[in-house]
Amino acid sequence: MFDTVLVANRGEIAVRVIRTLRAMGLRSVAVYADADAGARHVSDADLAVRLGPAPAAMSYLSIEAILDAAARTGAQAVHPGYGFLSENADFARACARAGLIFVGPPAAAIEAMGDKIRAKATVAAAGVPVIPGSDGPACDDDALTAAAGALGYPVLLKPSAAGGGKGMRVVRRAQDLPEAIAGARREARGAFGDGTLLIERFIATARHIEIQVLADAHGAAVHLGERECSLQRRHQKIVEEAPSVLLDAATRARMGQCAVAVAKAVGYTGAGTVEFIVPADAPDQFFFLEMNTRLQVEHPVTELVTGLDLVEYQLRVAAGEPLGLRQDDVAADGHAVQARIYAEDPANGFLPTGGPVLQLREPAGPGVRVDSGLRVGDTVGSDYDPLLAKVIAHGPDRDAALRRLDAALAQTSILGLGTNVAFLRSLLADVDVQAGKLDTGLVERRKPPSAQPPEHVLAAAALRALLALEPIGPVVDPFALPGGWRIGEPAWTRWRVLASGNDPVEVRTRGRSASAELVVGEGPPTFASAWWDGGDLVVTLDQITRRYTCAVDGAAVWLGRDGHSWELHEQQPFDAAPRSALGAGGAVRTPMPGTIVAVDVAEGQHVTAGARLLVLEAMKMEHVLIAPINGVVRELRARPGGTVERDAVLVVIDPVSGDDCSS
Repeated sequence: MFDTVLVANRGEIAVRVIRTLRAMGLRSVAVYADADAGARHVSDADLAVRLGPAPAAMSYLSIEAILDAAARTGAQAVHPGYGFLSENADFARACARAGLIFVGPPAAAIEAMGDKIRAKATVAAAGVPVIPGSDGPACDDDALTAAAGALGYPVLLKPSAAGGGKGMRVVRRAQDLPEAIAGARREARGAFGDGTLLIERFIATARHIEIQVLADAHGAAVHLGERECSLQRRHQKIVEEAPSVLLDAATRARMGQCAVAVAKAVGYTGAGTVEFIVPADAPDQFFFLEMNTRLQVEHPVTELVTGLDLVEYQLRVAAGEPLGLRQDDVAADGHAVQARIYAEDPANGFLPTGGPVLQLREPAGPGVRVDSGLRVGDTVGSDYDPLLAKVIAHGPDRDAALRRLDAALAQTSILGLGTNVAFLRSLLADVDVQAGKLDTGLVERRKPPSAQPPEHVLAAAALRALLALEPIGPVVDPFALPGGWRIGEPAWTRWRVLASGNDPVEVRTRGRSASAELVVGEGPPTFASAWWDGGDLVVTLDQITRRYTCAVDGAAVWLGRDGHSWELHEQQPFDAAPRSALGAGGAVRTPMPGTIVAVDVAEGQHVTAGARLLVLEAMKMEHVLIAPINGVVRELRARPGGTVERDAVLVVIDPVSGDDCSS
């Protein structure tokens, strides 16, 4: 066994691998880009080496820089984590040439499964059913168009090089195919350096089931059961569980046998995942989707039900040890469910967000596990994937696991940027999710919860502002007290509380924070009090006491409770004028920091509501910004290749009638 392992990844991925290295008594080496100099994985490791600037191409994707870091620290093995170079055959070969053990499968297996076109041919030859689609070497636009016509719409367009939902497009009409091909190629090149695409029949109501496999270099291979990964948005998983409630014992056994056959067909070693699509109305059928030649983000649910540490098995297999497992040794105990926490805005099409981590509270408790790379002071930018952390719960059955996961998410608080935690809780409470009636389109059919804060949050924001006015030290001037004292009765203090993305609401207070009268909007007056307890804001309103996590960032106040987080501002009357005036002209703002990759309009051009204006790349995904109104482009502040900050005005459109837009 080697004694020093370099972890060629970042964030929660690196933290999770380092945890097992420490448990095994192995020395860990972290690598980092400039943006991650203060990151948790850097401090968790025994050694850390700077790779370069923040862009992944100059740091985490630089094979030369990673090999140099391994040489300088005496690492004998490299664990690639999941993502970045984990499925890069050239990296695996480069490690071998440098005398390093690559903790993963052979380069030949990565190549065989990394090219989806070749992978389909390989598994079909092994007798595994595959989804009908383009399966030849011709992948130009004409060949893809012909294949789509032969299959019939809708079709699924996807990159051949890798997965994770990047570059995937569902195309429902022939006239939409050329634009979808152009966007998918562009996104695939940006994410994987390869714009090769293929087309498959799109199975509308499908379930996504995957099988975890382990194999060693001595010919042994086993599967560890399945994971249900049907809850997805943008073809990316957000909730996974093990086992699946869909499969019966016979189908589970057949699917497991097919997964092992796939692994053996390519000489696989280590931990890998074989993914299948199962028609929701025909659960005894399944089709090979792809093989991920690495550890999966969702591997913790398998670990919790089997009691096996998959990273430890990866390391031992890489060191040449036999697997030491027979298929009969593998048994599932209970049920596990995982929720992925992303920096994203579910109410805005799940677009990525970003910002500083001002306050962080992660859950704990029986059956609860958190895989996270976060800590207070981090800044979540647009250079990397928006996955922040994972919360996993285990229980004796599915109902218990779901309850524990929901309770854990309710304890989770991340202030300073938008996340999907509240949406995850609403998804877990969905009647179909509770019943196990899942499919890959369910998430996008569900409406995210309202972003409008409830009245108790608006009240808490005003009471926090009132608390901030309380004097410190002896009071010598009664007018320094914030109680609104006047001859007769106290005066009302008016606060215009503005929640991000909503109209301001007036909240009036009268009296001191320890005992105040309060009115929200046009509601009735009520009595309230507020105080600080260990950094939390505690508010009693209508005889109900609630606790909020709280953080301040300039003029913004963040409050968190029950998995929700709200960004609030106190708006002065004159603050609304500039934005309102600009909004009347149809201002299009960027929802997150990123890079402009395409601009489809020019100043003076007529546009209709819903027309594509430009394409923004952020966190390795493309996001289309559209015209909010019919009008004429008065200002265009975006240029291809330019970088933009969140909330920057990119286009201003002067409104005109719908008839005028056609001229």
